[in-house]
Formats: sequence, structure tokens, C-alpha cells
Amino acid sequence: MELRVLALYPEQMNIYADRGNIVFLQRRCEWRGIGFAYAGAGPGDAVDPAAHDLFYIGGGQDRDQRAVAADMVATKRDSLASATDDGAVLLAVCGGYQLLGHSYQLGEEKLPGLGIADLETVRAEGPRLIGNVTIEAELDGAARTIAGFENHGGRTHLGPDAEPLGKVLSGFGNNGNDGLEGVRRDNLIGTYLHGPLLPKNAWLADHLIALALERRYGERPELKPLDDTLERAAHESARGAA
Repeated sequence: MELRVLALYPEQMNIYADRGNIVFLQRRCEWRGIGFAYAGAGPGDAVDPAAHDLFYIGGGQDRDQRAVAADMVATKRDSLASATDDGAVLLAVCGGYQLLGHSYQLGEEKLPGLGIADLETVRAEGPRLIGNVTIEAELDGAARTIAGFENHGGRTHLGPDAEPLGKVLSGFGNNGNDGLEGVRRDNLIGTYLHGPLLPKNAWLADHLIALALERRYGERPELKPLDDTLERAAHESARGAA
């Protein structure tokens, strides 16, 4: 059994401890004897939607998003849409989350989005939304807490066909007004939470691993329990900070 992960623009979209999320997925697999195959796709690279089961898009500054937005739409949009429609897992964090939507309005400039989630992002007047954050999300029928850190100037608004990842318990969330955070559609998740996200929420990492393996092998595996003493402490510390 092997988890196949593709990171999109790992050199450009990686400023929010995004490598920590990839390493954490790798370690969770290795500790269970699950193989781990990692690849990256940068500017101009085509993506085979069948070759990977977990896709990751990290965060970047505005200049990084400008550099990759048009390329992502031109060279990867159709493949990512096909993969997610076929049950692949896609986790997009911060800037990557913003690029899932229809567009990101930066003053007079509008960056194109993938359009695989019904949302729009606008750089609004006012301060950046910065701080520790916790949300309540319901995945697989159980309400769980996700903790992280947010730092974004964009305000994201979900459309009528979008479902939020969760409700804000503490912090700002998508736009600081509607009490919602992130987006989910099938096995696609977008969120502003980073810092990095997965080491602070080990259960979420395991959830994504199981979904990705189910897509590859046709049945969701029962993942071997791990000693998560440190991971639980990291989660509680993040919750306490929020």
C-alpha cells in the first residue's frame, strides 16, 4: 500500500510551514509501514490526474500567487478538476485555498482561479486577519476541532454551491464577518489554517491519508493507531493559544 502525493508549486507556494505538512504525512505513513511517493509540479508541468491520490497546494505571498495563478489555470486546472471529481484528496492552504475559487481581486488586478470551488476572494480595505484560530468541523459525521494560525489580507466569500469546512470558534475565518472558515467539496478541503496545519491536527492528517488510500485501493483502510502524545499536546497548545 502506498500514498501518492503531489505538491503543486512547492518552490513558490511554501512560506507557511507547508513542507511540515508533507513531512508529517510521510511520517504517519512510514510509522505504519505504508509506502510514500512524493512528487512536485511547478510552472509549465502537466499533471496526470490518475498518478496521485493526494494533491497539496501551499501558501504564498501575493507575488507568488501572481506568478503561479495563470499557469495553474492553463496547465493544471483540467487535471485537478478531473482528479477531484474522481475522489482524489486536495488540500489547499491559505494562498492555495484562495486559488481554488473563481478569482482573487487585488485592487485593479484580478487573478484567475481554478474554479473548482464556488468562492471569490477580494483584498479588502482594513487590517490583515492575523492570529491563532480554532474551528469546529464535521467530517465523517463527527464534530472535531481544528486549530491553526491565520494571516491573510484577502476576504473569502463562499457562493451558494459551497460548503464551509467549519464554523469559527475563535479567530477570524474566511472574512471576519460570517463566522465560517474554509471550504469543502467531496474530498477537497481549502482552509486559511496553517502554521503548519497537520502536525497540530493529527486526526485530520489520518483522515486525508485514509481518503486518498481509499481512492487508490477501493476500500478505506483501518489505520494502525499511533502514540500521539506529542501531537495531542501540540493540538491543545494551539487551541489554548486561540
